[in-house]
Amino acid sequence: MALAIAELQKPFLDDAQIESSRTIMGLDTQLIDDGTYFIVTCCGALAGCGGWSQRATLYGADQSHGRNAALLDPAKDAARVRAMYTHPDFVRRGIGRLILAICESAAREEGFRRVELAATLAGEPLYRACGYQPGEKIFDDSGGAPVPILKMWKTI
Repeated sequence: MALAIAELQKPFLDDAQIESSRTIMGLDTQLIDDGTYFIVTCCGALAGCGGWSQRATLYGADQSHGRNAALLDPAKDAARVRAMYTHPDFVRRGIGRLILAICESAAREEGFRRVELAATLAGEPLYRACGYQPGEKIFDDSGGAPVPILKMWKTI
């Protein structure tokens, strides 16, 4: 996660925004506790990770403020795709697409018909290519510098 944040954001964010990203992004261990977090390995190396959630938090790590563990209602709410990271050595090899497909399938099996996520600028092209629609663009400055985040959604 640290390498993905540090390296893959370089074309999109300045140094202060990357440092701020380290504060607002990362793993929410609630996903592990819920059994909805996945890793992909390639030749024994960790290639990527990501998960989905039936909880209200859209993005953020354990240390992020404003997390909300309230359960969502699949009949009216969208599941969340969360904490998607690809190791820089494994970009553009289908790792992100694989994780998204696993997350979408698992959320669908739990009765969700829509998913939402908070895309970084580095992740946005992948999500668009996978059928996600853009929503509201926000700037999260809780880590110091304002980091652009695009809320996106998809019907599954």
